[in-house]
Amino acid sequence: MGVEAGDTINGMSRLDKLISRLLAGNADQTFRFDALCALLNGLGFVSRHGGGSHRIFYRDGIPQILNLQPRPDGTAKPYQVRQARQIILRYRLAIAPDPEAPDEP
Repeated sequence: MGVEAGDTINGMSRLDKLISRLLAGNADQTFRFDALCALLNGLGFVSRHGGGSHRIFYRDGIPQILNLQPRPDGTAKPYQVRQARQIILRYRLAIAPDPEAPDEP
C-alpha cells in the first residue's frame, strides 16, 4: 500500500500523519517499512536499491544517508526509525506543500 503526497484523511495528509507518528517516538517498534520509505520520499529524499531488500536514502544538503532494511514482518528496524527521526529533527525537514492544493486563507 503506497502513500502519496496528496492522500488525505480527515483533512490531514497521510504523510502529515506519518510524520506526526514518527516524531511522537512511541511507534518505533511497529512503524511499517513501506510507510517510512514513503515518508522519506515525501520529505524529498531519493532512494536507490542496495543489495537485497536494502534501500539507501539521500538528499541534497544532508551529509548523512539512511540505509534501511525491513524486518521479516514488514516493519522498519527501530534503530533506523530513530535515525530517520534524528535527521528530520536536526535538519527541520517538513513535507513540501502540494502544489495542487488550494491556498489556505
